Amino acid sequence: MKFKLIFGLLAIITSLFASCGGQSKGRRPIADTIALSACPKFSAKNAMLYIKEQCEFGPRVTGSEAARLCGDYLAEKFRSLGADVEEQTGDVTIWDDSKLPARNIIAHINPSNPDRILLCAHWDSRPWADNDPDEKNHRTPILAANDGASGVAVMLEICRLLQEEPVKVGVDLICFDAEDLGTPLWAEDRIGSSDTWCLGSKLWAERAMMDGYKARYGILLDMVGGFGASFYREGISLQLAQPIVNFVWQLAGQLGYRQFFPLKDAGYITDDHINVNDAGVPCIDIIPHYSDGPSSFGPTWHTLKDTPENIDPNVLEAVGQTLTQLIYNEH
Repeated sequence: MKFKLIFGLLAIITSLFASCGGQSKGRRPIADTIALSACPKFSAKNAMLYIKEQCEFGPRVTGSEAARLCGDYLAEKFRSLGADVEEQTGDVTIWDDSKLPARNIIAHINPSNPDRILLCAHWDSRPWADNDPDEKNHRTPILAANDGASGVAVMLEICRLLQEEPVKVGVDLICFDAEDLGTPLWAEDRIGSSDTWCLGSKLWAERAMMDGYKARYGILLDMVGGFGASFYREGISLQLAQPIVNFVWQLAGQLGYRQFFPLKDAGYITDDHINVNDAGVPCIDIIPHYSDGPSSFGPTWHTLKDTPENIDPNVLEAVGQTLTQLIYNEH
């Protein structure tokens, strides 16, 4: 994704704030220095392999044959890493009123433990490279190595680590489908286009509320592998889950990743964390902010350059190790 919130921002924030009980829920206030629990080493090499394996299926556009095959791969991969896997399916209505079959893939670690945390990312590919510098590519689907596969790859590697060295909490790893089907830039009428994104997480949120799903907090991973990435503190995350933001950014700095997690704030982004918050789980968005270039989401965003060779293992490590340490610090 993503779509910067400009119109109707206050209404969205107000409704989300109300849905979370009018509080910024999440972790307790933290000390100046976090006591670090023993923690395994996150492998950026493994994460790179998982990105390449996803991209070998081609663009994983929602409802496509490539998506079906990659979805099967993801479900089986999580199972092979020791997780219990649940799938959610349902039709979603996209920007042009057509319907597509969406498929969310959910891996559960310690499924019987009611004390849970949630990690999530989207796994679908943008159907159109509508931000590509070459207009001829604007209706061509992207490979989505960063904008999709990177977050899922981080979760796969964390899943592997959690099986090798068990943790005390339950962890849900959610791969959302149909995040990147939002209205293309070349569409003539883009009014209300912010509502056309994040359809898989909306499907999940509706069912989570019906089922009474609970988790301490959630963390969304979006485009967590691009060269030159800096993860600013996103606006809705600060509004609805500031204690979690504070903890993650302090932890990243303490682990030596301050260059990737600077103490700087960004704007409000339409992304899957909105729907997670709306389901009652305080959730933050780890998403890059580029201060210069053709897009604040990075030079490969929604272009045909979003390929594995444009992924930086150092960025994957910074995100993956920070979240691994976070999970092992839970008691």
